[in-house]
Amino acid sequence: MTVAETMKAVGLYKYLSIDNPDSLLDVTIEKPAAEGRDLLVRVKAISVNPVDTKVRSPKEHEESAPRVLGWDVAGVVEQTGSDCTLFQPGDEVYYAGSIIRPGGNSEFHLVDERIVGKKPASLDYAQAAALPLTAITAWEALFDRLGVSRDAAANAGRSILIIGAAGGVGSIAVQLADHVGLTVVGTATRPESQEWVRQLGARHTISHAEAFQPQLAAIGLPHVDYILCLNSAEQHWANMSEAIKPQGKVGLITNIKEPLHLSLFMNKSVTIAWELMYTRSTHQTDDMIEQHKLLNELAELVDSGTIRTTLTEKLSPINAANLRRAHAIIETGRTLGKVVLENWES
Repeated sequence: MTVAETMKAVGLYKYLSIDNPDSLLDVTIEKPAAEGRDLLVRVKAISVNPVDTKVRSPKEHEESAPRVLGWDVAGVVEQTGSDCTLFQPGDEVYYAGSIIRPGGNSEFHLVDERIVGKKPASLDYAQAAALPLTAITAWEALFDRLGVSRDAAANAGRSILIIGAAGGVGSIAVQLADHVGLTVVGTATRPESQEWVRQLGARHTISHAEAFQPQLAAIGLPHVDYILCLNSAEQHWANMSEAIKPQGKVGLITNIKEPLHLSLFMNKSVTIAWELMYTRSTHQTDDMIEQHKLLNELAELVDSGTIRTTLTEKLSPINAANLRRAHAIIETGRTLGKVVLENWES
């Protein structure tokens, strides 16, 4: 009888507040094997996102086996499934994975190759791990959902308001929008977050704690062509309806927790678009491979110096104590860029 190989991971049995030491635990689980279109990746670095904290947040349900979270990975392909054509062992990769499969907070991780990209050669693993989930979300929101042109000439004179521009998704969205020629206005309230957003390419910053339209008018933009709302839509709904141009487009990425009146946008014929980067992997859509393609294109933009990593805090090693620390940082809601963990203890 063959004894199954094991690996280290960080998981949970109970959904608890992050100040509870049992909220995330060091565990040992079985090492998986790659089949079909899956890659088995040796995990070198991971990033933490708000989705991690939301999934872990307190609820009554308990798991019979440890549940592993984590949806940002950079690592090395260890093994390929029999149907893989895009990668081979030894390739350096980065990706965000799938919400309906075990996460990447483990020494080895299975992922469908169609949502995996070649790691930017100019970045180390920690820098690369900061990018996938936020970059996929920002890219799909701008280009797939809002229909922003990739041609800078076509965007001459067009503007976008990015609400929550200093966070993980915002930090990439600002860079991408600036790269394709949009005039970027980012919302940020603290001096350090305002400076961060300007460094990434925002032409202007305004406060999301005040009415948008008067602030926009003061900088010569009474209305904007696009709005990308990266935090509470409920909080900004009326503000967005005033700030958007007639026939403009508004993108949303967060859950709406209370009924909202779409009719506020009717008079302007505004398009409301949703973005969820897990849609393609969850529903196994015919265009799943678009995430592979966009991650590869993003890597080229990074290696050319056009897009920079948004890593701002790095913890080591990867273990439950540091992951609890990272979750606590994310839950403050005041994070600039991304928090990354690297290196498993030997």
